[in-house]
Amino acid sequence: MPTLNASARRLAVRSAIAASTGAAVLAFAPPSAAADPAPVPYPTGYRNWTHVKSLQIQSGHPLYDAFGGIHHLYANAKAMEGYRKGRFPDGAVIVFDLLEAKEADKTVGTGARKVVGVMHKDSKRWAATGGWGYEGFKGDSRTERAVGANAATACHACHTAQKDKDYVFSAWQP
Repeated sequence: MPTLNASARRLAVRSAIAASTGAAVLAFAPPSAAADPAPVPYPTGYRNWTHVKSLQIQSGHPLYDAFGGIHHLYANAKAMEGYRKGRFPDGAVIVFDLLEAKEADKTVGTGARKVVGVMHKDSKRWAATGGWGYEGFKGDSRTERAVGANAATACHACHTAQKDKDYVFSAWQP
């Protein structure tokens, strides 16, 4: 996945918000050399959780190079409680599963997994980022991290625009 410099990342994310994609946009940066003091765990079994929404970022969108493809958002039971009430309790986990978009014969289907992006709520553990821990797992790996210790700048800086929605971009459509 291509890496954007900080300035390009901010511009791209702001453009994405302005375009009202509603996606849980996570801006990834390469992991730093420092160890992540409180790593976000891989969300085992997330595809059995509630499917919140899907969307496709197509060529021409400002985030296409990093996030082009088909996005499926999933929420565990605690996150669903948060979507319904507007505030997410500790233990809420939201996942955005980004897959390549493959076009053939006038259809669009999924290709290889690009990243599994995760928001995990724990108000004590990640107090500095509004109670949310962020991570991206590369491809189908459950261990290779794309964010690590850079979550505050790579993810949360963008999510602060959604502070009134508990830092979450997506919304539940019953």
